[in-house]
Amino acid sequence: MTLAGYAVLVGVPVISSAWVNLLGFSEVQVGRVAGADLGGLSVGAVATSLIISRISRRQLILMGILIAVLSNASCIWITSYDYVLWLRFIAGFGSGLITATAVSCLGACSKPALAFNAMLFAFAFSQAAEMHFLPMLSMRNIYLTFIICFLVIIPFIRCIPDFKGKEIMEITAYQENEISSSTTNLVPKYVVWFCLSAIVITYVNIGAYWTYIELAAAKDDTDPDWVGSVLTWSSLCSLLGCLFATLLSNKFGLLRPLLVTLICQSSVVGMLAQGITDVSILVSVFSFNLLWIFIDVYQMSTIANFDKVGRYSSLMPGAQGLGQILGPNLAASILGWNLGYSAVFVMCAVASMLAFAIYLFIFIKFKSSRPELAYAT
Repeated sequence: MTLAGYAVLVGVPVISSAWVNLLGFSEVQVGRVAGADLGGLSVGAVATSLIISRISRRQLILMGILIAVLSNASCIWITSYDYVLWLRFIAGFGSGLITATAVSCLGACSKPALAFNAMLFAFAFSQAAEMHFLPMLSMRNIYLTFIICFLVIIPFIRCIPDFKGKEIMEITAYQENEISSSTTNLVPKYVVWFCLSAIVITYVNIGAYWTYIELAAAKDDTDPDWVGSVLTWSSLCSLLGCLFATLLSNKFGLLRPLLVTLICQSSVVGMLAQGITDVSILVSVFSFNLLWIFIDVYQMSTIANFDKVGRYSSLMPGAQGLGQILGPNLAASILGWNLGYSAVFVMCAVASMLAFAIYLFIFIKFKSSRPELAYAT
């Protein structure tokens, strides 16, 4: 269910090119449409966090499927930019309901880090499949593919724990009492909000880079077949990311590898500000995909460690989606000001370093006072 909800996110480079080549959208319009779609995901995730304790989780999933399917079907027939902008927002909202509900279930597992790692392992295969097959499809068939992905999950809805209303409040109260009785100092709420803010900033970088990487490469006259192959095969770096992220976490904890990862990611996106060649895009995209998985594993697991009740887990897709609104729209504005793709990649690098600063503050704060959190695995 999480993979279906993230389907547009992982396929953004290919979908962006399709909007330009098949529908005639401009580069600026592509940023707005991508931001609307992924922004809808954010709003849907936030809405889920507000109502998940009052409504059946299965009903939430079904509602999300209905909205996403109808919106994607409408996009098959309606191709005007002004209408597509709103339809993609609505489609993203439906995806957000699905994704946030599924992620909240993963966060509530007894071993959330393992659950998120398994999800991201599968994420690598879905990303590679989208990068390979979507460029072969017409715009109509791309939307049909998303519709099929949403319909396929219907038989598995019974797997979702169907807590609702009073049951949720009783479980939450019990968990809070258990935590309070075993811990003298709970993590301050602002720390969790700092982590969510860092996710937003990280996804400003990811959203802008992933939306425009294929279009930026085409602007610098790189071989399109080579770029397509790089995008497809680099997705498999996510598999290595899942493996090494777990090994490093077991040895060094979550926060220290996350800090190094953010510095490295800032470097590999910033290097493209000097221009894109066949070699530089290979290095940058392969490294980006590897580090993307590191960041997601560490960020999700860090919040799971800080938020034992799991109240904030459903907000993680919302934070990712908010970053995905800001990233493509900031990049579109930069291009609209004729500053070029070099400025876009500089903005991406700066966003990664801002997230680094937030996590460095958290690590320093807990290093002496709460070492079990600073070095948590």
